[in-house]
Amino acid sequence: MSIRLLLATCALFAVTPIGNTAELNIAPNAEAVQPVQVGEQAPQFTVQQVDGSDYDFNPRQRQRPALIITFRGGWCPFCNMQLQELRHVVPELKASGYEVLFLSADRPEILYSSLKDENQQLDYTILSDADMQAASALGIAFKIPAADIERMATAGLDLEAATGNALHALPVPAVFIVDAAGIVRFAYVNPDYRVRLSADKVRAAAMGLLQPL
Repeated sequence: MSIRLLLATCALFAVTPIGNTAELNIAPNAEAVQPVQVGEQAPQFTVQQVDGSDYDFNPRQRQRPALIITFRGGWCPFCNMQLQELRHVVPELKASGYEVLFLSADRPEILYSSLKDENQQLDYTILSDADMQAASALGIAFKIPAADIERMATAGLDLEAATGNALHALPVPAVFIVDAAGIVRFAYVNPDYRVRLSADKVRAAAMGLLQPL
């Protein structure tokens, strides 16, 4: 979907306030995030499915390992390229027992419509973390500087319309692997949103951890 069409869709949606933002862990910039570390218990969080219903991730009540991939939104070309590349390894990881979750900063209503057409047919579980609950719990949420908000607007992106709130926050794109006991076994977090872990490296990390899991 083009940015212009995304904006037309977003224009129909009113920005809603977030409840208690004081409890959110949002770093002042991408370089200052403090992500959950390997060996730590994964955090519990709630995100939204495309229909707006809750999806609860409880690390203490897991029966299989999880691969969690966070991205900024369908409007991000680097995110779209990452999703396109991962389509070649996700089916194998799911068949090997992994639950594969993609967490987007887009609001639930546009989780799939904001993506490029090539991704629309993919069997991905894409969940909305527009209110930054998961990103905050994972320690990868950060505040977008006002200058960047203006730059996005100039480029045709209304971040408030895309997320449905005025937090002006995004997640640092990241990859986490959580084992069936709820422990983080792998973490890749890069403040430079243009740099992503390749699909081959995601597969290698996941499959390499499968035996100990």
